[in-house]
Amino acid sequence: MESLIGLVNRIQRACTALGDYGGGDNTFNSLWEALPSVAVVGGQSSGKSSVLESIVGRDFLPRGSGIVTRRPLVLQLHKIDDGAQEYAEFLHLPKRRFTDFGTVRKEIQDETDRVTGKSKQISPIPIHLSIYSPNVVNLTLIDLPGLTKVAVEGQPDSIVEDIEGMVRTYIEKPNCIILAISPANQDIATSDAIKISREVDPSGERTFGVLTKLDLMDKGTNALDVLEGRSYRLQQPWVGIVNRSQADINKNVDMILARRKEREYFATSPDYGHLASKMGSEYLAKLLSKHLESVIRARIPSITSLINKTIDELESEMDHLGRPIAVDAGAQLYTILELCRAFDRIFKEHLDGGRPGGDRIYGVFDNQLPAALRKLPFDRHLSLQNVRKVVSEADGYQPHLIAPEQGYRRLIEGALNYFRGPAEASVDAVHFVLKELVRKSVGETQELKRFPSLQAEIAAASYEALEKFREDSRKTVVRLVDMEASYLTVEFFRRLPQEVEKAGNQPGNPAAAAAAANMDRYSEGHFRRIGSNVSSYVGMVSETLKNTIPKAVVFCQVREAKQSLLNHFYTQIGKKEAKQLSQLLDEDPALMERRQECVKRLELYKAARDEIDSVSWSAPR
Repeated sequence: MESLIGLVNRIQRACTALGDYGGGDNTFNSLWEALPSVAVVGGQSSGKSSVLESIVGRDFLPRGSGIVTRRPLVLQLHKIDDGAQEYAEFLHLPKRRFTDFGTVRKEIQDETDRVTGKSKQISPIPIHLSIYSPNVVNLTLIDLPGLTKVAVEGQPDSIVEDIEGMVRTYIEKPNCIILAISPANQDIATSDAIKISREVDPSGERTFGVLTKLDLMDKGTNALDVLEGRSYRLQQPWVGIVNRSQADINKNVDMILARRKEREYFATSPDYGHLASKMGSEYLAKLLSKHLESVIRARIPSITSLINKTIDELESEMDHLGRPIAVDAGAQLYTILELCRAFDRIFKEHLDGGRPGGDRIYGVFDNQLPAALRKLPFDRHLSLQNVRKVVSEADGYQPHLIAPEQGYRRLIEGALNYFRGPAEASVDAVHFVLKELVRKSVGETQELKRFPSLQAEIAAASYEALEKFREDSRKTVVRLVDMEASYLTVEFFRRLPQEVEKAGNQPGNPAAAAAAANMDRYSEGHFRRIGSNVSSYVGMVSETLKNTIPKAVVFCQVREAKQSLLNHFYTQIGKKEAKQLSQLLDEDPALMERRQECVKRLELYKAARDEIDSVSWSAPR
């Protein structure tokens, strides 16, 4: 069963190394707060230090006036074989053994000053001290700063509240056993330790009362009402302690001798003789050790549950944050390519309909392009006035004889030039959609969120590729318009009724017919027919381009974006040196710190789970 306390000791040390010592604003569940512990609480000059030294059997704590304990001291006692040399170890000096306990006292003071400075400030960061001795029982005690009522010189005005707040963070935990130390030569009703213990443990279930300085009470008085639970009842027993006197301390009286004197005092005391077997520092240590073991055993299931839950949370967090990146260039290049493929996969899902956005490209072809074609100013271009003007200019000094072919060509070419605008606008609209899909895809690629530099590089490379695709597409659609203007569909005009044939088919005088045809050739109706014919041809071309422009845009932009968006980037990335690859995988420092903390805590919780499993199976039920 002793291994249970050793288990908690090991986990507490690991918690402190990770900065988990309870009472803080921890992002993760605090394992420290789930571990059973014994917190020593008392006012200044209550004899708290003497009780701890009596339990240890060594004089090792700093002494002085005012607040001497300014950081929590986690005192872990380990019983070793009789005759073995006793020694002490600090968590912050793991490779050094202290056999001189005077040096231990100095190191506690120095380590306190290292965090708090030479001032009289306090700090919640604990000092871990392990003592290995044949004269102790397996036990862990947390010595907290003594409660005080006023601030002394060099302390902030808030010191009273600060100390009380720190003490509360420890003793309000349901897993904390409270060792409330009160001097017997003062009224128990004024005890600082009892007052604060009652507030957090009103039933007295977790509180052990300790009365010190019994030998200093006024003659004719005793503390039996307290020790026997009549003055203030606790569910746990009261234990009386006789500390070394100040004279004994000054003379460096051996603690083992002091223990013997304490036993003799209770055995020969007329007031406390009948309680002698349940009094003294040795009995207190054994009582606390046994109780702590039973509490640990009872709490193991809930501690295990907390550990398993936290491991699941940490694993999930690690999956979200991503695993650490390898340091060699080959692995980094592989990681970058995998991240690029993840982005490319999401981008294609947007285009193919697996994610929203690709439908906007179809909207360009189905709505925007037809609407733009309908708004082209053909009515103005093919107005009667403009048709007469263009045909007349094309005829020059010699009017056309049969049909104004040059006038037709100029009117058609001029009309077809208007198609350039909608064609290029379709290219730009699809380009804008593709750029937006790249931006969304970069943001939706969870794996990329760790690497802002790589995110920016992939986005820049994608935009650069899309610009190239846009330019190729623009050239292609303009070429489609130019092709229509460069070679007219002759068959369309061959189907038009020949005006000269109309005139020639008139019965009667051929000369009159010729004159009529000549007059019709320059009439308003003549030019209207020309405009109508050109409008029909332009309408035919419009229907053709309405089908071919989307094909060209999809072929040059959408298809290329799906197939080769990052091809140039892949070529460039393969040429980069290891240092450049590392820069691309340079994560957000806050995220790296978060992952490092997760990794450490995951190791802690998994090790704690394994240790608890091994100990709990071997522990007797």
